[in-house]
Amino acid sequence: MNEKLAAATSMGAVTLLVAGLDAMTAFYRDVVTLQVQDADGDTVTLGRAGVPLVILRHEPTLRHALPGSAGLFHTAIVFESQAALAGALSSVAQRAPHTFTGSADHLVSQAFYLTDPEGNGIELYWDRDRSEWSWTHGQIEMATLYLDPNSVLQEHLGEEPTGAAAAQIGHVHLSVGDVDTAREFYVNRLGFDATASLGEQALFVSAGGYHHHMAMNVWNSRGAGPRMPALGLGQVDLLLPDADSLGALNERLTHFDTDVQDDGRTLTFQDPWNNTLKAALAA
Repeated sequence: MNEKLAAATSMGAVTLLVAGLDAMTAFYRDVVTLQVQDADGDTVTLGRAGVPLVILRHEPTLRHALPGSAGLFHTAIVFESQAALAGALSSVAQRAPHTFTGSADHLVSQAFYLTDPEGNGIELYWDRDRSEWSWTHGQIEMATLYLDPNSVLQEHLGEEPTGAAAAQIGHVHLSVGDVDTAREFYVNRLGFDATASLGEQALFVSAGGYHHHMAMNVWNSRGAGPRMPALGLGQVDLLLPDADSLGALNERLTHFDTDVQDDGRTLTFQDPWNNTLKAALAA
């Protein structure tokens, strides 16, 4: 049995369950600078350069989760250039500066953080070239260093047109109840490699040597149990490169008695906190 996710695995769109579809659509379009790709009744898909990134699904009967619950920590959108990132950062500064929550140089990346109108975390970032990353004993070296947003804007804003620049979901960070259970599911069952660990506080995992495709922390949610239906995270999509990879994942999850819905094209399953994941073939 293949015990690892395919090296070419990447992240697909993140689905958010929202109370105010119009307001959330406007935020991700006008502030985050995504384009509306499809609007069909209660669902709006936004992305860049033809790639869907955030899917908003109207769920007016749901309420916000209680503080301390498991769920989404942030959705992280990676831009293809510092100029494209600066364009999005400028939009945040001009249109919704109150949503900005911080910035950091993580050695592997430059990152800026904000919160959407319904409390979902967002990271906007740019990756340094992999040749500049450092690994020690199989663990990626990351840090949280000071990063001045104004210096990034001054240096890169206007370097190139940014409106149509490509972007993708770089990683998804979850709030979970404990790190050991997260490791057992995301590494042992799902097949990610563990790339960094902060003891019992956080775990970072990836496929193919990326710094992290997913992360789980307990900073706001230590001890949380399975989620009840609530606004916030609806689904995380994983994109696998070929049918063999998808079949191997199905075999691995079945081996571990994970309940999997298999429609012949996609695999849908839940982690120990009832976060829904869907694995599909990359287009």
